[in-house]
Amino acid sequence: MNTLKINNLNLTYNNGHQAINNISIEIKNGMFGLLGPNGAGKSSLMKTIVGLQKPSSGSIQFNDVDIVRNSDYIKKNLGFLPQDFGVYPKVSAYNLLNHIAILKGIKDDTERKDQIQYLLEKVNLWNFKNKEVHTFSGGMKQRFGVAQALLGKPKIIIVDEPTAGLDPEERNRFNTLLNEISADVIVILSTHLVEDVKNLCSEMTIMNKGQFLKSGQPKELILELKNKIWSKSIEKDELDFYHSNFNIISQQLVERKLQITVFSNEQPKDFEMTTPLLEHVYFYALSQNNE
Repeated sequence: MNTLKINNLNLTYNNGHQAINNISIEIKNGMFGLLGPNGAGKSSLMKTIVGLQKPSSGSIQFNDVDIVRNSDYIKKNLGFLPQDFGVYPKVSAYNLLNHIAILKGIKDDTERKDQIQYLLEKVNLWNFKNKEVHTFSGGMKQRFGVAQALLGKPKIIIVDEPTAGLDPEERNRFNTLLNEISADVIVILSTHLVEDVKNLCSEMTIMNKGQFLKSGQPKELILELKNKIWSKSIEKDELDFYHSNFNIISQQLVERKLQITVFSNEQPKDFEMTTPLLEHVYFYALSQNNE
């Protein structure tokens, strides 16, 4: 069992911006969702975990090794799939994986060959091993990205906005692949899409302004909002009134009317109870943080 422990972590840049504000969490094998809007501090946290920058204070341990002081340890055990996985033009899938494997220190020819074949089969790309990667569809590129992230048998994998731009079929195929991988390693899914976390992650945290706002199992976080989420259709020109008098956590246009969702411990007049969803947990946490 792999374990990542973050304790009282802070990061303040030279310009005075505090990107990480006293966060603590423990993550074990499985899919962990790091959910937050753009600018929440997710990228700063990922860079700090992988040793690209030093925290101002606090500690990070991976499998009981202090990786702030020993960043080489996390790098040896890390797989990373960035949001935009760049590829070399005119290079086949097999040859590109072989190149990346050499860069990762897999020097034995037989070991490299065996790993590459196993991974291309695992992501269902073996039949395309001689095809140039830059010609792949978005879903194929993402699956190839998983294969390169798994080279060297990492113990922790960080995936940044993995399903952006994928069609529903490619997204389902990719999500299934991530689920299979997470049985034996830590997979941290950094995203602003609630749907990805809802479909994939057994544990999650909501991050904004460098802080962890809510952490736990998605089902438990949803249960906390039971009988506290209400909705109503209003006219557009009524919105200011409701913003002034209710805790609106989301709004959407439905048939030329605004459907507003509010948080309240008691039923507001003329509102109907709504079954809470993970989206409501997310929007409520952000609304509280923005006050």
